[in-house]
Amino acid sequence: MYQHLKIEERGAVAIMTISAPKSLNALNSTILGEMDDFLTHLDCNRFRCLIVTGDGEKSFVAGADISEMANLNMQEGNAFGAKGAAVFRKLETLHLPVIAAVNGFALGGGCELAMACDIRICSDNARFGQPEVGLGIIPGFSGTVRLARLVGMGMAKQLIFTGKPIRADEALRIGLVNAVVPQAELMDKAIELANQIAANAPLAVKAAKRCINDQYDMDADAAIQNENVFFGRCFATEDQKLGMKAFLEKGKYEFQSK
Repeated sequence: MYQHLKIEERGAVAIMTISAPKSLNALNSTILGEMDDFLTHLDCNRFRCLIVTGDGEKSFVAGADISEMANLNMQEGNAFGAKGAAVFRKLETLHLPVIAAVNGFALGGGCELAMACDIRICSDNARFGQPEVGLGIIPGFSGTVRLARLVGMGMAKQLIFTGKPIRADEALRIGLVNAVVPQAELMDKAIELANQIAANAPLAVKAAKRCINDQYDMDADAAIQNENVFFGRCFATEDQKLGMKAFLEKGKYEFQSK
């Protein structure tokens, strides 16, 4: 179906693998278009979690495709950046939790892709960085926005201004990733985590993601009020009624997304 995406289903978990091995999975317009199409048509009622990863052991995504960017003019550069930013925003606001399983290089657009996911776990050989200033540009797929929110302004400025990559252990220390695992265990750990999420009430998980994301654009009082609205809505679901009933009766309920 896609030229550069491999799509796999593991029960309630969908896996999207970016596959462009000759360029270490670098993002070009074709890949961004395929990602956009996949995210648009992904059935968020059928699946309960999405894993995003890169093909091979060397690279998650090595960056945006420099061979495509090299000769762009200002208007074309703006359009390319806007396209990538829009796809990553669609991923960030997807009505499913998204886990980035980062294997190897996650540089430039690759780091930005990982940051658009909800949770990031990486292999012990992973490398993260925003090297764009060494190419005469700045991060263009919302990297200046998300990196500062994840690791703080000071660390974000250091990583972006120097362009130097960091190792997996440093990414964990500064809060860029949630966990570091041996490379051979990466996908197993990602699927294990995805299944843990998928076992919970899907509507509640989606509401929690929405509340966490919404607070970016709100002051504290508005964010708290917004959370209360979604909290109340959970009490109109069968999952809440039957889930709590099962808890009180010391039983187990398999959530149905109702």
